[in-house]
Amino acid sequence: MAHSINGDTVSECSEASTLIDGSVISTVPDRHGFLGGTQYSPEPRQGPPPETVLRRERKWLKMLSTWPFYMQRNYRKIKERCRKGIPMSIRPRAWLYICGGHQLMTHNPGRYEECLRAPGEAKSLEDIKKDIHRQFPTHEMFNSEDKPGQHELLNVLKAYTVNNPEIGYCQAQAPVAAFLLMHMPAEQAFWCLVSISNKYLQDYYSPDMEVVQRDGFILQGLLKKVSPQVYRHLKKVNAEPMFYCTEWFLCAFTRTLPWDTLLRVWDVFLCEGIKILFKTALVILIGCLGTAKSRRNCPGLCETLARLRNPPEEILNEENLIYNINRLDITERDFQIEHQKQTKKIKLEKLAKTNSDQTR
Repeated sequence: MAHSINGDTVSECSEASTLIDGSVISTVPDRHGFLGGTQYSPEPRQGPPPETVLRRERKWLKMLSTWPFYMQRNYRKIKERCRKGIPMSIRPRAWLYICGGHQLMTHNPGRYEECLRAPGEAKSLEDIKKDIHRQFPTHEMFNSEDKPGQHELLNVLKAYTVNNPEIGYCQAQAPVAAFLLMHMPAEQAFWCLVSISNKYLQDYYSPDMEVVQRDGFILQGLLKKVSPQVYRHLKKVNAEPMFYCTEWFLCAFTRTLPWDTLLRVWDVFLCEGIKILFKTALVILIGCLGTAKSRRNCPGLCETLARLRNPPEEILNEENLIYNINRLDITERDFQIEHQKQTKKIKLEKLAKTNSDQTR
C-alpha cells in the first residue's frame, strides 16, 4: 500500500514534498505516525466530541480494572463498546486484554526473552530480514534501519518462529506484527501476534494455505446469500476468491483499509472474531460491485480485480464501513452452514485424490 521514497523524485519544500505519483512525503508525521504514502492523513479526524471521548475512556478504564467479570458475565457490554470504537488512549491496553495476549503473557513470564536468546531457524531469519524494510516504509517507526521499529519487528517475528517452530515464518505475519508494534511494546505485540495467529487466524499461516482457500469459498457462499448479483458477476468473470481475498484475510486488512477504518475494524475483529473479516470483505465486494453500473464498468476479470484492489474512498470510510458491517443480514447459523459445507467438500476432494492415487 505505501509508496517507496525516492529522493530523486521529490521536489523541495519546507514541510512536505510531493512525489511524481502525487503522494506526499512530509517531514512532520500525521496523527498515526505516517510521513507519506497512501495512509498519510494530515487533516484532523472528525471524531466524537471530547466529552464523549472522556466518558468512554472512564468506562473502559473501569471495565479493564474488573476485566474477568466482564469476560465471564457481561461480554455483551465489551462487544457494544468495541463497536462504538475504543478510545485511542485505551486501545493498546484494550487490544492486549480482548485478544487474550495479556493472559498469555501473564502465564508465560520470561518466555519472550527466552525466544529472543534462542538462535532461531536460519531460513526463517533470512526470510524475515528480507521483509523487514517492506513493512509500512513511510511510517516513522519503520522508515529507517537506524530506528528501533525495524529491530523490534525482527525480534517479534523471530520470537514467533522460535515459539511456533512447526509454523515458522509467513510473509503475511509481518504487516500484522508491525501494525501491533505501532500500538504497544514488543513483548505485548508478540503475545498479541501469538494469540491472533492461534485463535483468530488459526492455520492461516501453514504452507499449504488450505484454510485460507476454504474461507475464501465460505466468503463466496455468504456472498451468494447477501448479494446474488455480485456473486454471479464474480463467477461470470472467473474471479476465484483467492484472487481477491488472500491478502485481506492473511493480513487482516492491515494492507487494505484506510488507517482510521482499520483501527475501528480491529476493535470489532478482536472482540467478535474472524467473522468480522468476512463481513468487511462482503461490504467491500458489495460496495464495489453492488450496482448494475459498477458491474458494467468491470466487464472482465482484470477490471473487476482492479476495482476490488482499489475500492472507492466512500466505501472504505470509517463510519460507512462499520455501519454496513453491523447491518449485514448474516447469522451465526449462516457461518456454520457454509463452514460445514466447505469442510465437507475439502474432505471429499482429499478422499477422491487418495483413491485416485491408489488406483494408479
